[in-house]
Amino acid sequence: MKFRVDRDVLADAVTWAARTLPLRAPSSPALAGMLIEAGDQGLVLSAFDFETSARATLAAEVSEEGRALVSGKLLSEICRSLPDKPVEMVLEGPRVSLTCGSARFSLQTIPVEDYPTLPPMPAATGTVDSQLFAHAVSQAVTAAGRDDMLPVLTGVRIEISGSTISLLATDRFRLSHRELEWNPHSPDESAAALVPAKVLEGTAKSLTSGSEVTISLSGSAAGEGIIGFEGAGPGGVRRTTTRLLDGEFPKVRSLFPAEHLTTALVDKAALIESVKRVALVAERNTAVQLAFGDGGVTLDAGSGDQAQATEQVAADISGAELTTGFNHSFLLEGLNAVDEPVVELAFTQASKPVVMRGIPSDGSEDPGFKYLLMPRRLLS
Repeated sequence: MKFRVDRDVLADAVTWAARTLPLRAPSSPALAGMLIEAGDQGLVLSAFDFETSARATLAAEVSEEGRALVSGKLLSEICRSLPDKPVEMVLEGPRVSLTCGSARFSLQTIPVEDYPTLPPMPAATGTVDSQLFAHAVSQAVTAAGRDDMLPVLTGVRIEISGSTISLLATDRFRLSHRELEWNPHSPDESAAALVPAKVLEGTAKSLTSGSEVTISLSGSAAGEGIIGFEGAGPGGVRRTTTRLLDGEFPKVRSLFPAEHLTTALVDKAALIESVKRVALVAERNTAVQLAFGDGGVTLDAGSGDQAQATEQVAADISGAELTTGFNHSFLLEGLNAVDEPVVELAFTQASKPVVMRGIPSDGSEDPGFKYLLMPRRLLS
């Protein structure tokens, strides 16, 4: 194996693939490796942890075909530190020689026959604008759970219905729902998948170099199939597959109420800054109180002999006055996920969740994102 490749292209691809490497020492040393393959299609870098795979194809000047398996973490660290010159790699017996300018490294190889076969990409289901998809995913994962003891809630449920994709996530205290248009290969396409939120977010962010992302779904039952994503990266094509999460995602769509008795239109930036200030005196696990009425929303935090804060933000309120309270971190994360400058907070009653969504300034159609947040008990 012998090839020559641009330093920046190699470093970016190695760093991207290395994200898939196991964080802890794997049961098989081969899984800590990155597979390097040089052939007719150029250079292919692969990483796999039996759950998620990453495969980057790069343009390279290949002098001799071959393959080698080296420590992925070490290769990533080396590539990030190389000077801005072309990189040449050569397989010499049990070692790989890497040369970049005057820098030279010799890496011990891992037996390539011990490396598992990466899962193939399923048949393509459709394509979606890469920037739109990355942003939609970033909004949806806001409400995804982070408790690995509840793995089902650490995922994002992708629901495909014709030309619409719905992304749903919840950690039991809040719920996000994002809809976007895409281009299915079949007009009556219908499928669902529960995808690990961390993998989905990282993958979507990394595939924005090209104009679109191809989504490939195999096996609609959670835990029995995989989902694949393919898009352009710097210098070539990138593919990621991941196993679907096992378990049934809760039926959360019905939690969004059909009617609201109180709604408030508020300047998003003003509300965010107010919540940040008032929350400075909020004790851990206590709510920031919001009282809607008299042409605005009054925020309060702190109680008893401790520090207290209060502030009012102008709001256009329709319906009955009410007072409720929320975890300020969850409230801020929801507000920050809204794109529009004006946010609508809609309630059925004080003890029920609030539904937040952005209101387009030009009166255009619904932007497709809404965020439901459960209230917290207020201290008397």
